[in-house]
Amino acid sequence: MLEHALIDVAKAAALAGGEVIMKAHKARRPGQLAPSTDKGRNDFVTDVDRAAEARIISVIKEVFPDHDFQAEEGGAQTTSNSEYRWIIDPLDGTTNFIHGFPVFAVSIGLSYQHRMQLGVVFDPVRGEMFHAEAGKGAYLNDARIRVSEVRDIKQSLLLTGFPFKAQQYLRKYLDVFAEMFKASSGIRRAGSASLDLAYVAAGRADGFFEMALSPWDIAAGAVLIYEAGGVCTDWYGGDAYMAEGHIVAGHESIVSQMLPLIDRQMPIW
Repeated sequence: MLEHALIDVAKAAALAGGEVIMKAHKARRPGQLAPSTDKGRNDFVTDVDRAAEARIISVIKEVFPDHDFQAEEGGAQTTSNSEYRWIIDPLDGTTNFIHGFPVFAVSIGLSYQHRMQLGVVFDPVRGEMFHAEAGKGAYLNDARIRVSEVRDIKQSLLLTGFPFKAQQYLRKYLDVFAEMFKASSGIRRAGSASLDLAYVAAGRADGFFEMALSPWDIAAGAVLIYEAGGVCTDWYGGDAYMAEGHIVAGHESIVSQMLPLIDRQMPIW
């Protein structure tokens, strides 16, 4: 009963956050930048990020007041020692949102006893709700999804993101990008890691790689990937992607072909 309540509450919270975001998105004039504050180099936050985060946490707390939270904008960073921790990015793709580029999402993950249990990624522009629970499969608007059937990296479409918040990695990243570009049939960069992971889970792309992400960028999408039949690793084939923020994801066959390309350029950190 509790497990069903958890996913229902996660989806309701994602919808509520999406409503906040879309109200602001629709109100902006073409060419108008949304007001923002620079949190760090090329890292921005808007009042919409904060409002969406507050709304998401409010919906969850109404049902689970004793749960802990880890959210990008710092809302309700509770330390009640609960076994449940919600990991939230209220607006993944803030730079896109600021410019009116319609690629952004709400990302909500939940861990129980330090193991990821569910993930929800909601695209409010397209009305697409991706969700997954451990052991129960991954879904898009309640239809089952699976990673793609492409098994040869030469035929693959890869997704990526630039390390814009950690530009000390840029040269190494670009070397890896060149390897991936030459090996695959194409690479796309849309600016929302959670949506990238959701798209790989849905078979819309075949693999994903990025550096220097935060846990809230990855948490929900990683659950989607696993439940859709794929795998996530760090850049050395290990399981430290949540801690390090360097992630490779897709079907095991594609990931196994991506990792040597990374190792060719970055054999030692």
